[in-house]
Amino acid sequence: MKHKSIAERFCLTAHVVSTLFGLAGLLFILPNPELVANLPPLGMNLFTWGMAAGGVTYIVFGAATLVLYGYRTLGLATTLAFMIPSVLLSLSSELLGTSTGFPFGHYQYLSGLGYKIAGLVPFTIPLSWFYMGLTCYLLARAGLKLTMGDRWGRQLAALGLGAVLLTAWDLVLDPAMSQAPFPFWQFQEVGEFFGMPYRNLVGWMGTGLVFMSVGAFLWRRTPIALSRSQLTVPLIVYLTNFFFGAAITVVELDARFLFPTALSILFGVIPALIFWWNAKPSLETMESLLPNDDINPSPVEVVAK
Repeated sequence: MKHKSIAERFCLTAHVVSTLFGLAGLLFILPNPELVANLPPLGMNLFTWGMAAGGVTYIVFGAATLVLYGYRTLGLATTLAFMIPSVLLSLSSELLGTSTGFPFGHYQYLSGLGYKIAGLVPFTIPLSWFYMGLTCYLLARAGLKLTMGDRWGRQLAALGLGAVLLTAWDLVLDPAMSQAPFPFWQFQEVGEFFGMPYRNLVGWMGTGLVFMSVGAFLWRRTPIALSRSQLTVPLIVYLTNFFFGAAITVVELDARFLFPTALSILFGVIPALIFWWNAKPSLETMESLLPNDDINPSPVEVVAK
């Protein structure tokens, strides 16, 4: 188990560092080419590689982090039961969207996010749907203290809130990636909501809800109870990805984009923090608060530990 934890921490650190590195390049280096004009050949090669592969790197490390995290806390089969539908269904949605305009509106991917599947969708995009989708669903599920025996009402609430967290992230991601000076995709129609079509937000909500629902259905017989400490990795990943989009949106775009950024905080960051805090404390914490003869952990608590 220790080697899994070490690999997970390495990938998480690499995800955060590569995100910040890419952010620095987009905000400070590319707008000021004189900063790198006098670099030695090695530095120039490093800069060129970083700008070309930065988008791919942070997404790949984000996906690797959640795979290793899921393997450690949920088990490999449970992680794959969420990962495979999320990758396949989100890729199908993106291929449909870039081909027909449904469900996100008419758009196309530019360069910077890696090899394009069918010449349309970078391979990193379904990976980002997976790791952010799992992050959002786990936070919502744990925040509601959802258990295997809960009725459908609470199950649907967790799915809906997970999809809201995912869509809230898009409120800063889409402007940053499509309207900043160095875009990664572009809409081919004038969007009504700060350059984005309203149906793009509906498409995000719907796509997330579909693959989260499939994952939840496959998890229906799996006891999952994650403590607050076990949700720290998903929380860090969510906040890191929010900060990436929000920093570009606030710095590179005009003041009117403070509104979608505020909405992203209201419907994404704040609920994510509340869900994390509302999750059950760790088993070790509960043990420290109870007399020794009162401790009789349930099977679900044992799974969480």
